[in-house]
Amino acid sequence: MPFSDYKSAIVTGASGGMGRAIAERLAKNGLTVHAFARSADKLEAFADSCEGIVPHAVDVSDLDAVTNELKDLEVDVLVNCAGVSRPGSLLQSDAFDIDEQIDVNLRACLHLARLLLPGMMTRDSGHIINITSMAGHYEFGGHIAYHATKAAMHTVSRQLRVDAFGRRVRVTEISPGRVETDIFAHVEKISPEEAKKKYFDGFEMPQVSDIADAVEYAVGTPQYVNIGLIELLPTLQVPGGLRTAKRNGDEVILTGNK
Repeated sequence: MPFSDYKSAIVTGASGGMGRAIAERLAKNGLTVHAFARSADKLEAFADSCEGIVPHAVDVSDLDAVTNELKDLEVDVLVNCAGVSRPGSLLQSDAFDIDEQIDVNLRACLHLARLLLPGMMTRDSGHIINITSMAGHYEFGGHIAYHATKAAMHTVSRQLRVDAFGRRVRVTEISPGRVETDIFAHVEKISPEEAKKKYFDGFEMPQVSDIADAVEYAVGTPQYVNIGLIELLPTLQVPGGLRTAKRNGDEVILTGNK
């Protein structure tokens, strides 16, 4: 079991949602988990409630700050979980919407891998886990920069396997569909109660613990096994469908479901 071979991990976005669940699960498996997130208060509370959590209040898009946090760390497992999303198509996006998503969802992940992969290669041991999204594989309305960054991280996950070829460094992409987290409240700037009513009540949704289960499975397999991709969706959610638009003068009539 590689858990016994690994000593430390970094989990980004660890102050809540999937990131916190993953960090807690890794800590319970005996790893020292360096929890990266912007909220110092939430991280301190997390560290107080869970043995093995080391808080790092840092914005992952701040390369200098991240580099400084990593300078004395030897890391066996990296979980890129921090992510942001903005609603709307490109027609409703502004420069900040696009840049922030690229900085957090893609650029930060690349830099973390760049900084940590060499040590894994030298030690001939390590695991990089990228939490992406079904949005990286399937198109649906809006969120164009989110789709683009998650699709890019799908490619990054594949390419990291190539870059690490010949060493026992494993790379896993975990691609969730809708999961019951607070991301919808953040994206739409509504209360958690409103988001719960709109997106979760009455639905059979995977929980953050299910994502942690997937991470635990991927890390816990023998070191000679690499779990490349786990696509984890609600049973009652399908990625895709068929829509066709027709024109009646200036009126656009959409058929089918998103």
